[in-house]
Amino acid sequence: MAGSINKVILVGNLGKDPEVRTSQDGAKVVSFSLATSEYWKDKISGERKDRTEWHRVVVFNPNLAEICEKYLHKGSKVYVEGQLQTRKWQDQAGVERYVTEVVLSRFRGELTLLDSRTFDAGGAPAEKADSSETVGPDDDIPF
Repeated sequence: MAGSINKVILVGNLGKDPEVRTSQDGAKVVSFSLATSEYWKDKISGERKDRTEWHRVVVFNPNLAEICEKYLHKGSKVYVEGQLQTRKWQDQAGVERYVTEVVLSRFRGELTLLDSRTFDAGGAPAEKADSSETVGPDDDIPF
């Protein structure tokens, strides 16, 4: 049996468009913030309540980075499977800072697009389309 497991599974929506950077070795690195929310009804007031958690996701896998760059945007719903990693650095004032991220490494991790996509007549993603143009299960999806 393994001594420990570091695995994170999240389903949520992007808070803004992904950020694409290039590492020193020329590989693309994509990062985005992912919101996961839970909802419940307050037993006393009957009011609907919610709580949102924000997660920083970093993609080092070149194939997944390419998909993120092409198809993800603010509001996209995704399934992410990765590992937690905490980085430490010093800011300009010399104060130690920490950030914990969900990392999809070069050879590990999974990303699944959960949105129903819409495409224009040429097969390119449409900015806004009515629901009659959504891609069905028999349509050709470009990824």
